[in-house]
Amino acid sequence: MLADKTDILIAGAGIIGLTVARELIACGYDEIVIIEKEPELGLHASGRNSGVLHAGIYYSPDSLKAKMCLKGNFLMKAYCKEKGLPILEKGKVIVARDDAELPALDELYRRATANGAKVEIIDEKQLEEIEPNAKTTGKALYSHYTAQVDPKAVLQSIRKELAGSGKVKIVTNCRLKGLVGTSTAVTTRGKIAFSRFINSAGAHCDLVAQAFGYGYNYRLIPFKGIYRKLKKTAPYSVNGNIYPVPDIRNPFLGVHFTRSVHGDVYLGPTAIPAFGRENYGIFTGIDSEGLSIVLSDIVLFCLNSQFRTVAVSEPRKYDSSFFFR
Repeated sequence: MLADKTDILIAGAGIIGLTVARELIACGYDEIVIIEKEPELGLHASGRNSGVLHAGIYYSPDSLKAKMCLKGNFLMKAYCKEKGLPILEKGKVIVARDDAELPALDELYRRATANGAKVEIIDEKQLEEIEPNAKTTGKALYSHYTAQVDPKAVLQSIRKELAGSGKVKIVTNCRLKGLVGTSTAVTTRGKIAFSRFINSAGAHCDLVAQAFGYGYNYRLIPFKGIYRKLKKTAPYSVNGNIYPVPDIRNPFLGVHFTRSVHGDVYLGPTAIPAFGRENYGIFTGIDSEGLSIVLSDIVLFCLNSQFRTVAVSEPRKYDSSFFFR
């Protein structure tokens, strides 16, 4: 049942919403409600990722992302070890397919060192010792701090911790519908008054922000990532992570190999323009907003060369022959 009022109301019970609530408890807050539109946790981004803890390699050194990525890496590792959750610390190699990618590899090294990440340039022999099945052109970048965790295990652990505190209530099947004034939320399970509101609504965060009168200049452009699982009988395997040199003009890191904490090896994800915020299948998850998203994609395709490149190359990866070689 939804409470009539709360000090802090959080929209979204993904990893951001739960960890923010956990930190608020540590800061002395004791009246927190988290609303989640789904019947259970982890059905979207927080449960649909590879579990890689990145290490501040890709981001510009003057960005908040660079600072928070590395700090978050250390904090999440410490949490998993404290709670006995699975973690795999084998690092990551970034390999170059040809000489043309070497300047970008050097730029990643520059950014990583400026951000405080532990990285080194390694040669082909050193690469073979770390990842025997990886190949590169001349040199590669090795990130020591990159690791893997089990995202769903982390979610359930934090959820259990919050429930045990007696200070946080998580309400599922509870979708935010709108506001009454500036301090009462209208949900599918009733109204709730709040003193402070935190938006951690994932792929719907722009809509939530706009309900409060903010962020009208921003719009989420959805992309979907497809993964493939390496067969146990494959003649090769991966120890940690093997990544390509990305196009640093884009936010996508390219299809890569990742070994999970449970020993499975996954290839992915792609970055295919999607027709819905939850368009995980080919046609599933497309709602009334789909037409608006398609029109936005068409405009981007015509005006933005980077989007056009992604939109042309990525959908081909539905075909495994375009996935990797």
